[in-house]
Amino acid sequence: MPRPLPRFVRPPPKIAPLSRAGRWRVAAMLALATVTLAVQIVLADWNRFAASPVWRPTMQAVCAHLGCALPAWREPRAFVVLSREIQPHPGNQQALLVTASFRNDAKYAQDWPLLELALTDLDGSRIGLRRFEPFEYLGGSPSREGLAPGQSATVALEILDPGNRAVAFEFDFH
Repeated sequence: MPRPLPRFVRPPPKIAPLSRAGRWRVAAMLALATVTLAVQIVLADWNRFAASPVWRPTMQAVCAHLGCALPAWREPRAFVVLSREIQPHPGNQQALLVTASFRNDAKYAQDWPLLELALTDLDGSRIGLRRFEPFEYLGGSPSREGLAPGQSATVALEILDPGNRAVAFEFDFH
């Protein structure tokens, strides 16, 4: 009686082709796996997708149907200073009064930003820097949730006078 061939030498067994129903089952499982993976990616990077101008409209439409909420739009660079002025405070000789107006040029409404005021000397070196919370520069709690696209606001800040060293100032938003 001849000895059987070792397994590693034998030809692989013939696999019967999938039936039509079997092919549909495999295609359905692949489609389900793809959709599940896509949902997991979106959920894992929810905030990044919500912050993307490309994906945000789609996510808003999806949330409108599902009842979910997107995080507030944040684009600090879209706040534009329209006017700014610094002058001696009318009621306090040791203080300055800084007034400014700014506008939200983003495509979406934004929460009130942190407002940064920097004072610089002749060399352009910062000699003073302060970040103001919305309740500080608005004089209390905001009367509205945030700024709609194209909406502007005016602020007034009282700061200590740094003397003759401060020759320039600038605003930034965070």
